[in-house]
Amino acid sequence: MADEMDDETREHLKAALWFSIGKIVDEETLRLNTSATPQFIGAFTEMVWTQIENVAQDLESFSHHAGRTTVNTDDVLLITRRNDALHGIMQDFIEKEQATAAKEKNTKIAKGKVVKGRPKK
Repeated sequence: MADEMDDETREHLKAALWFSIGKIVDEETLRLNTSATPQFIGAFTEMVWTQIENVAQDLESFSHHAGRTTVNTDDVLLITRRNDALHGIMQDFIEKEQATAAKEKNTKIAKGKVVKGRPKK
């Protein structure tokens, strides 16, 4: 992923990440009555960017290993395997999303909007 991204896109994404992290740090420093230097925010941004790149590479590797070209929820759960709390949160989220999707599909079928797996025209 990182190799495929052009420098301009990379810089725009890093700038957006820096801005978001800066806002979060500002809110927390106000709440805690402390301060953070721009150097701290910059270093924190670089650390988060590196983590994002590592996770993206791992997700791509997992999907390729499974013979897929698309990352799916199984790959995300595999990333979280060493963090029990995060894994549980992700598992719960995925299960809720799947239940919602199944419920919506059943509702469409019950209303006659889908015939033999295809939408009515």
